[in-house]
Amino acid sequence: MGIAGGKRALVIGVANDKSLAWAIARELHAQGAEICLTYQGEVLEKRVRPLAEQIGATVIGELDVTLDSQVDAVFTKIKQQWGGLDMLVHAVAYAAREDLRDRFLNVTRENFVRAVDISAYSLVALARAAEPLLQARGGGSILTMSYLGAVRAIPNYNVMGVAKAALEACVRYLALDLGPHNIRVNALSAAPARTLASSAIRDFHVMAHEVEQRSALRRAMRPEEVGTMAVALLSDLASGVTGQTVYVDLGYSVVG
Repeated sequence: MGIAGGKRALVIGVANDKSLAWAIARELHAQGAEICLTYQGEVLEKRVRPLAEQIGATVIGELDVTLDSQVDAVFTKIKQQWGGLDMLVHAVAYAAREDLRDRFLNVTRENFVRAVDISAYSLVALARAAEPLLQARGGGSILTMSYLGAVRAIPNYNVMGVAKAALEACVRYLALDLGPHNIRVNALSAAPARTLASSAIRDFHVMAHEVEQRSALRRAMRPEEVGTMAVALLSDLASGVTGQTVYVDLGYSVVG
């Protein structure tokens, strides 16, 4: 039995087999966790269900994080199936494609609000819904996904960087709120990964190449490296760690 043996995990944000959320779900499975996955829309459902079968996960239902009714429905199903929850993985983010290709200055009010709502506020909504289920198991852990653009101005990352900065602030405040209930909240800031989401960023290959050339380890990040660190942070190995943003970026963030 691995470090997640006997634990129950809800992973939100798997889109396909290139998703970092999928790398986390696979490692959770390898370390003994029971897993539930969600999907957003019919197209993604067709991708998620075969992946769920590979790891014996349950597809608990559809989840659009902007709809409180769907958030409530998913956690009601989790309560009915498991009674409680040990781990929640939030790997959800969105910015309009044009806002990842134009100047940040040109983002509209509507697109700004939507990016922050989906990418940051959704963590708050999900944590609120998860709190009683985590308490029912004596506490637990929540992990979200961030990126260096939260603390540095990365070309073309634009409004997503602002949303990630808000997300990292949410992590700190949620950690303070939930800590008395033995619930930890952390963020994992990964190096650029070739995923469905990153494909919308103009010149993404330049970002990825920069990390390979200038990071301390001088290579590309492997998705499984995100998976293993995520599971460590979610597990009791990190029982004293909360409110933190942990970098899995090959040392790129420390290079001058």
